[in-house]
Amino acid sequence: MSDTPPTSSTTPARLAPAPSDPALTSEAIKHLRHDLRTPLNQMIGYCEMIIETVTESGPPEMLDDLQRLCGAGGELLTVLNESLAQWKVETGQVDLIGLRRAMLGPLNAFVGYRDLCTENALQQERNEILSDLAKIDLATNNLRKLLEDGTFAQRNAALSQATMAPFPTSITVAPMAPAAPIVGSATTPAIPPRGRILVVDDEPLNREMLLRRLAKMGFTTNGAPNGQVALEIMAHEPFDLVLLDIMMPVMDGYETLDRLKADRRLKHIPVVMLTALDEVASTVRCIEAGAEDYVPKPFNPVILRARIGASLEKKRLRDQERSFLDEIQAERAKSERLLLNVLPKAIGERLKAGEQTIVDAVPVATVMFADIVGFTRIAAEYPAARTVSLLNEIFSEFDALSELARVEKIKTIGDAYMVVGGVPLPQADHAVRCARLAFHMLEAMRRFNLRHQFKWQIRIGIHTGPLVAGIIGSTKFSYDLWGDTVNIASRLESHGEPDIPQVSQATADLLKDRFVLEVRGDVDLRNRGVTKTYRLLRPA
Repeated sequence: MSDTPPTSSTTPARLAPAPSDPALTSEAIKHLRHDLRTPLNQMIGYCEMIIETVTESGPPEMLDDLQRLCGAGGELLTVLNESLAQWKVETGQVDLIGLRRAMLGPLNAFVGYRDLCTENALQQERNEILSDLAKIDLATNNLRKLLEDGTFAQRNAALSQATMAPFPTSITVAPMAPAAPIVGSATTPAIPPRGRILVVDDEPLNREMLLRRLAKMGFTTNGAPNGQVALEIMAHEPFDLVLLDIMMPVMDGYETLDRLKADRRLKHIPVVMLTALDEVASTVRCIEAGAEDYVPKPFNPVILRARIGASLEKKRLRDQERSFLDEIQAERAKSERLLLNVLPKAIGERLKAGEQTIVDAVPVATVMFADIVGFTRIAAEYPAARTVSLLNEIFSEFDALSELARVEKIKTIGDAYMVVGGVPLPQADHAVRCARLAFHMLEAMRRFNLRHQFKWQIRIGIHTGPLVAGIIGSTKFSYDLWGDTVNIASRLESHGEPDIPQVSQATADLLKDRFVLEVRGDVDLRNRGVTKTYRLLRPA
């Protein structure tokens, strides 16, 4: 390519007619700036990594030319930023021909220093440096192609002549100075960071450069050429942060960011936009969509490391907060389960709602007691641990049956088991539920005896009537029942026959159409006198 800038007489023939929409011009310049900054990012980035390598392992005599090489890349970036500044786009003072002319000088200087560095690396037989210089050479050739007369004009045909300044724009380039040594290089001790980072960039050189730099920082990495591949990778691998380019094929950075933040599993992962697109509007759009940060290319490695560290620290704190909230939620659920083990659900809800005293007068409910016959003798035959284990086994079955019958277990008193139907929530068929439960408990006891080769029996007493229900105690509180209905049900059990439920007249009146009952006769209940009772034989 000739380094002679084109003459103004040939310029109009290579420019398209003026577009009617000014936004078209701005959009074309945005893409041009992105495309020029992409190879520049690669040239400067690889140059910085070579400087780090030479700083670590020498030889020191290579550093001067490398720093001048990096300085020439910095001049190219300065020219580009000044020539395509937003205020020039808005005021119509963009001069592409002046931009090309101003970039050729530092570009040629960059090529010259690159050649010197290549000669030094060949003499020192530093193959790893030669490999990175070859990548710099590839990026440099890509930048030259963009600046060639025909290609440059063709890629920007959407720019109108009116956009160009009517007079040549002179860009003063400061004398080249050696680049400052990179701060925070390997000579500066630091605590190795941790985390898994996904790099999403369609440019292979960008991707490779970032992956190497991040690995050197201590991160575990993976790469993706576009947003679609990135989402597929993230569906199977966990990541702590995503570095995301914007202008990519298949799925660009905007859509990728939107999908990440819409995914319940991935939205907590911080995303740092790392792109050659350096517009304010793009920055605002990404931050509003949920990006953690926005870093333009070419980037300063120290700044990039700081932004990544800050984003990971925020994620660590958010993860910690979420973990604490999960623990609190787990403890709350545990407390609620414990509360439900002690209290009926409806009563527990009332307590949580703030009720201090809970006492209910229940007009009618059915109370049932079940007791193991001769348990005192049984307990004397077995060790205490064995006795408790057997009792727990059968009562656990009773608990499951009570839950299925939707009656409320109130408590166990030694070997006695107490339930109620119609409390704390009213039930029209409370007596029927208790009667069915009685037969299920008899069947459970039969299975229990078969398993253990026992001959255990139970007595069951059932009575229906009014009662009072409520909570007693302020620390180890319990839900309990009071009234004659409770006492009569208990007496019916204690005066009953083994394995034949005994019910009162009040309960029999509610069951007579659904169950087969047999009059047992008058039974003298302790402290209650003579009471007519019935045997509950089977469902009708």
